[in-house]
Amino acid sequence: MSGSSFRRIGVMGAGAWGTALANAAARAGREVVLWGRDATAMADMAAARENRADLPGIALDPAVSPVSDLDLVADCDAVLLVVPAQACREALGHLGARVPAGMPVISCAKGIERGTRAFMSEVIAEALPGARPAVLSGPSFATDVAAGLPTAVTLAALDGALAKDLAQALGSSTLRLYHSTDVRGAEIGGAAKNVLAIAAGIVSGRRLGASAAAALVARGFAELMRFGAAYGARPETITGLSGLGDLILTTSGPQSRNFAFGRALGAGEAVAGKLAEGAFTASVLVEMAAAKGVDVPVSAAVDAVLAGRLGIDGAIEALMARPQRAE
Repeated sequence: MSGSSFRRIGVMGAGAWGTALANAAARAGREVVLWGRDATAMADMAAARENRADLPGIALDPAVSPVSDLDLVADCDAVLLVVPAQACREALGHLGARVPAGMPVISCAKGIERGTRAFMSEVIAEALPGARPAVLSGPSFATDVAAGLPTAVTLAALDGALAKDLAQALGSSTLRLYHSTDVRGAEIGGAAKNVLAIAAGIVSGRRLGASAAAALVARGFAELMRFGAAYGARPETITGLSGLGDLILTTSGPQSRNFAFGRALGAGEAVAGKLAEGAFTASVLVEMAAAKGVDVPVSAAVDAVLAGRLGIDGAIEALMARPQRAE
């Protein structure tokens, strides 16, 4: 199937990121079905032509149809799965037998399933055995993508031809997609950077300075490289958009949910508001690193703080007191 054959794109999940990707797909010339579970909210979105709850002020493209009927999603040529990582399996269960064999289902979540330690492509393969899993990941804020600001991300599938066709179908003059067959690398970059973004936010919230922030990102990236290598990621993927690129973006400021979550922790403020995927990924990432004998001290410190095993000051002291070593 060529890129032009993906005429109708389903987007499962009508939050900020799902709405942004719906606009992006429409901008690429596709008909788009944007699904959300709340029928009243989707009817309001359809009437207002705007996601007033999550992306106020940004108009829905005329080619986007907000719906609450999953049958309309299953009738599409490909589906973007844009729900939180820990909810992906449940969401796919609702699709179930509706999905025809061979349909591409593209994970847009950045996390690892707790309990099973499954990456999102594995969750798709298990929940929908007939589907063709793919992954979209990279440095992208929903508001930028929805507004049509220049953005570049990675689209990975084990089938290189499928990855290329999907990239062609979803790419436009404002969204550039690089295709890849390194599904695992794209998934690892997206999941690990969220945990590291929480650490960067803590550094900001504690006002530890720009030097500490730079050191944190550099040493965090070293962890990402080690973890990626242990789980079969290609170096060029980890140093590319879905690895280093996304890490740079998500550690750069409070527009990142994970950074904002960490900054609130560091400042001793109440943690509230939107979901931070890294808070759910930290423990499973550390477990998986330990299983492969991979040293991830920054991620482990985040996990210890979130689990209440260490205070923030204790975690900082432990990191700084680690034995001197060669870089």
